[in-house]
Amino acid sequence: MTSALDLGQDVALLTAALIDYSSVSGRETPLADAVEAALRRLPHLEVLRDGDAVCARTRLGRSERVILAGHLDTVPLPTTPGSRGTVPATWDGEVLYGRGATDMKGGVAVQLALAAALTEPTKDITFVFYDHEEVEAEKSGLGRLVRNFPEWLRADFGILLEPTDGTVEGGCNGTSRFEVRTTGKAAHSARAWMGENAIHAAAGILARLRDYEPRTVAVDGLDYRESLNAVKIAGGTAGNVIPDGCVVEVNYRFAPDKSPDQAEEHVREVLAGFDVVRTDAAAGARPGLNAPAAASFVAAVGAEPKPKYGWTDVARLSELGIPAVNFGPGDALLAHSDDEHVEAGDIRACLAALTRWLS
Repeated sequence: MTSALDLGQDVALLTAALIDYSSVSGRETPLADAVEAALRRLPHLEVLRDGDAVCARTRLGRSERVILAGHLDTVPLPTTPGSRGTVPATWDGEVLYGRGATDMKGGVAVQLALAAALTEPTKDITFVFYDHEEVEAEKSGLGRLVRNFPEWLRADFGILLEPTDGTVEGGCNGTSRFEVRTTGKAAHSARAWMGENAIHAAAGILARLRDYEPRTVAVDGLDYRESLNAVKIAGGTAGNVIPDGCVVEVNYRFAPDKSPDQAEEHVREVLAGFDVVRTDAAAGARPGLNAPAAASFVAAVGAEPKPKYGWTDVARLSELGIPAVNFGPGDALLAHSDDEHVEAGDIRACLAALTRWLS
């Protein structure tokens, strides 16, 4: 049985304790219970529970309010024998291995340590710990909080503690998915001339995507790299039938200077003449570095901000009118890997930077 969380211990050890709670998406309840119990022991915080999301906030009457947000869930545990990115956590010197070490229990540990230690921060703080980030958007615990308790998500600035290697990453790219279809005519493969091969017709789609030159777009001082790629293809019914249908799934990662509708328009231009259907889309977020709180935070961190190429929940905060950045311990390239790990020193450095800024 996992013990109660000690928020006053070394933040790297706290990260290990969080990893020991297996919290694959949909099974976050034990960890949410532990987080809630730990926060309710802190008299300077007001605490809210909504499903498996937990929020806590100071109410000191400061002139600014900051949201520090992180998700409790992880992707499924690795199945490869000998994988170290699993549960429970293990140590190799000062390197901590385990599922969620980078994505993002190191960041959650920093949130919890700050919640316990900062009884008189210079800004009011709302801590948000939410469920169902690693699955489809409609299940998002953060989205549910926006619907159910919008007053808890009012702030002047937001920080999402996703792994960024200790660098401020502003905003994020948007993402959209499309199904591009070709239609043919079925026939026996022994008499192929009687049919029309829909898979062969998809070659035109693939050729355009292969030859596409992605753009780099400057947005508020940061350069966002875009990408447009085929990510899945399906077609055919049997080994002796000329296929009469084929679907190519396409993913477009677009800079935050455009809306999902503008992104769709661009994809339709690239694939003009083909049947294109948008199946999913999420807007990006502008960097938000012009906000006064963002400028002071960047100065406290002391490193040159970078763009976030992937989509993160800073976009949800941006939709609420809250400028937000990504900042957390660990290398994002290790997220979801079989040997997911984080350096203890990186977690401590993240905590130190936020402590300096907030106190």
